[in-house]
Amino acid sequence: MTDPRTTVVVITHNRCGELLRTLGHLAELPERPPVIVTDNGSTDGTARAVARHHPRVRLLRPGRNLGAVGRNLAVREVRTPYVAFCDDDSWWSPGSLSGAADLLDRHPALGSVTARIVVEPDGTDDPIVRELRDSPVPGPSWLPGPALGSFLAAATVLRTDAFRTAGGFHPKLWLGGEEELLAADLAADGWWLTYADHLTIHHQASTARDPTLRRRHGIRNTLWFTWLRRPVGPALRRTLDLARTVPRDTTSLHAFAEAAAALPWVLRERRVLPHEVESRLRLLEPAQRASTARRYTG
Repeated sequence: MTDPRTTVVVITHNRCGELLRTLGHLAELPERPPVIVTDNGSTDGTARAVARHHPRVRLLRPGRNLGAVGRNLAVREVRTPYVAFCDDDSWWSPGSLSGAADLLDRHPALGSVTARIVVEPDGTDDPIVRELRDSPVPGPSWLPGPALGSFLAAATVLRTDAFRTAGGFHPKLWLGGEEELLAADLAADGWWLTYADHLTIHHQASTARDPTLRRRHGIRNTLWFTWLRRPVGPALRRTLDLARTVPRDTTSLHAFAEAAAALPWVLRERRVLPHEVESRLRLLEPAQRASTARRYTG
């Protein structure tokens, strides 16, 4: 059941054991996808371990931690029509890559397919799954699943050319809700994003993570996206809503300070979305306010 349509891209930083587990699962997939790993400056022997245990994996070593831009670096090397992302603590289920490729083959205006996320070792749905299933975004009748306003990089297959044309992940955003800006730009380019409940990716959250830093970047990146792409009225409303609802602590204060310090850059790069894309984002605002899964990450 080899399937030459999709390449899997993984970014990693100092999670050698978890990465090897993920690569082991990917090596067992019946699709036998090419795999590209960007080692974001690991110092724990990751590169040596990958070369030893998974010599068929293409390993990129930029020499520093590029965050989500490590995915951009890998996509430059992709030669397949579709690219699937996963993190070093997640892996695709057998058949899901082929299933996503089938949907993309079947629907030429479909830009990305996001899979159901199963939390391991419990085997339960991630809380975000309900929000994906119940997305309020209206879509065309041909769309094979709920229309989405954004996607989760570690659970999504995209058209390689659409990703490249949209510019990939913005280098300023690093990690933490970095998908929101790219998703909006894909929609502005005319692509639809969907959720597919019959496709699965497994996620066993790494113990080597800094949730405080991720939350700070998530709040900052949400503010940057808001002022880079939203009209003034909705941008003000979203900013005030965040200010009212984020935890009142130093992490939130630093996030707002970082966002404000970049105002000259934001104003230079500001490009308001087309009306039809903006209208979809407005429909998402009530869900964003109520979300316990993504409240501070886009």
